[in-house]
Amino acid sequence: MKTSTTPLAGSTSTGADRFTVAALGVGALSCVLVVLPYRSFDLDRFLVPKELLLQLTVLVTGIVTLWRRRRTGDLSMDAAAWLWIAYLALTTLSVAVAQNGWLAWRASTLTISAAMAFFVGRSLQRVGLGGAVARVLAAVVTAGAITALLQAYGIKMEWAAMSRAPGGSFGNRNFMAHLAAAGVPLLFYCIATARGWIASLVSSAALTMCAGALVLSRTRASWLALMAWGAAAFVLVVRGPSLFDVTGARRRASVALTATIVGVVAAVVIPNRLEWKSDNPYLESVTGVVNYKEGSGAGRLRQYQNSARIALSYPLGVGAGNWPVQYPSFAPSGDPSMSETTGMTANPWPSSDWMATLSERGGLGVATWGALVAILLLTAWRVRHDAARTAAERLAAVAGASVLLIASIEGLFDAVLLLPVNALVVMAVAGAMIPAGDAAGPWRGRLMIGAGLRTVGTVVVGLLLGSAVVQSAGRVEAMRLYTEGLFDLAAARDPGNFRVRVRAAEQFIARGDCKRARPHAAAAKRLFPSAPAAARVSAACRVSERSR
Repeated sequence: MKTSTTPLAGSTSTGADRFTVAALGVGALSCVLVVLPYRSFDLDRFLVPKELLLQLTVLVTGIVTLWRRRRTGDLSMDAAAWLWIAYLALTTLSVAVAQNGWLAWRASTLTISAAMAFFVGRSLQRVGLGGAVARVLAAVVTAGAITALLQAYGIKMEWAAMSRAPGGSFGNRNFMAHLAAAGVPLLFYCIATARGWIASLVSSAALTMCAGALVLSRTRASWLALMAWGAAAFVLVVRGPSLFDVTGARRRASVALTATIVGVVAAVVIPNRLEWKSDNPYLESVTGVVNYKEGSGAGRLRQYQNSARIALSYPLGVGAGNWPVQYPSFAPSGDPSMSETTGMTANPWPSSDWMATLSERGGLGVATWGALVAILLLTAWRVRHDAARTAAERLAAVAGASVLLIASIEGLFDAVLLLPVNALVVMAVAGAMIPAGDAAGPWRGRLMIGAGLRTVGTVVVGLLLGSAVVQSAGRVEAMRLYTEGLFDLAAARDPGNFRVRVRAAEQFIARGDCKRARPHAAAAKRLFPSAPAAARVSAACRVSERSR
């Protein structure tokens, strides 16, 4: 089995494959850069357009990939493929038991899109375009870091969120840092495999910018993940067959290390416009990187304990995306994860990918996801120590596994793969650079699918992702209508939006029109039964009717 750097026997890239790489890059770049101006939706104005563009990207690249493979019904299935299928099945099951079906569908479409990105990447690996995917997505990661640097150094950005700077086009410094950290191994890979010194220096400059943005972010989860990866990478580089087959490899490694140091030093030394409250903000973040006795670390531990209690009460999970619906019932008074203003969770997901999976998809769900990550990392480990493979193949596997490892470690402490940009980049890289498992073993199999079934499958995938695109577009339109005060119309475009439902109910209550307010109040109550706002608008109509 060949890796991303070498096409399989009988498999050569076509114009459709190269179009897929380009579409993947354009889609990922759009995901990074596009932001909506609707400040009433401080988080969703960043997330919703990125979800829409993620879904569009995997819809286009997925359909092209399926169409490209239409001539053969021979599908190779390794452990990773079977585990993806199992995880998608568990996600579907969790949707069926979810109290808030709108949130469940929204979260499940992210999972489906991530899976499609993985399989698109794996298809490109089969025709030798995995390295191209890595270089394109490394450029996308760098573009995101640049937006953060521009914000940090005083470039005015009307669409940026100043309260969580330097988040740039991500709207949150942690979101930006998670992607920048996962992209560091890609930039090392680009430097090592660059064709000529100009390309190597360009990638080194990109690495400098990402390193600087990571320091300025003060995101401890990313710092911790990079430290853990650095220790593992050192062992992988010095032990086993060579990873480099280009002249001047040692010199390139020195340039990459220098570029990283320059980025770190520049971020600390060059004055910026960030208004940190501490006199020594970066030193404070370094010394507190593993502090779980106070501050946000202590808050995370309390949140994890309460989320684990949810999993014990709901063995199958509460449903994809439904953590914020159920968490208030398990949160004690004074829980820092709760907003004192709204009486709801401060964020729509827990501060951990793994805790989100545990609470929403149950123990079996988190075990399946853990097995998927472990299988991919183990496969890369075997490839790295396989002397029969080329150095380029070994290096590609290490780079792809490094991206997945960093994202997985970050996901222990923050929401990472729950975010659309990260899901697209990390899963596409994992598919494009980590090879499929060995041909032997109980997990390996081949499925022969007829032409009719292949066509049906392509149509089903297209309809599924297409419906997700339509719903995300509806959310964008709902935000516009909400901003214009047309709450009733906004609710029609995005029926599962709790905020819109509450505002529509309040608008009609203010007009004394309880008949039209009641459906919105009831919908809000169904979406978040324990939310004080839902109870308030429901009670307002009852009081109004009794007073007549």
